[in-house]
Amino acid sequence: MIPGSPEEEWREDCAPRRILELFATKWTSMVLHTLHARHGGTARSAALLRSLPGISKKMFAQTVREMEASGLIARTVRDAVNPPEVDYALTALGRRFVEPVEALYGWARDNGDALDALAPRIRSRRRA
Repeated sequence: MIPGSPEEEWREDCAPRRILELFATKWTSMVLHTLHARHGGTARSAALLRSLPGISKKMFAQTVREMEASGLIARTVRDAVNPPEVDYALTALGRRFVEPVEALYGWARDNGDALDALAPRIRSRRRA
């Protein structure tokens, strides 16, 4: 947003705030990235969970549920097998949203030194 831009561009439901809402859980972007980069857009639930070191089963379930409700991923249950298999796939919106996520992750890889220079956040697992 440009200084002096109209007031409606700064409202509570403006696009920048809505995009930040999607990042309210730290795992949203990582699930998108992992589905895209490691699984070609679709993965079984267990395989996706294994691809996300550090996420608990509870947090995984909460994150994918929220992402499905937002329309970023689609959940498919195959009942014909026992136990039923659950697949997650990027939706058209998820594929569009993963583009800036990948750009951000690329920037992070290219600028690790700048990230290393940041002081760790209080709840960060990164050591100083």
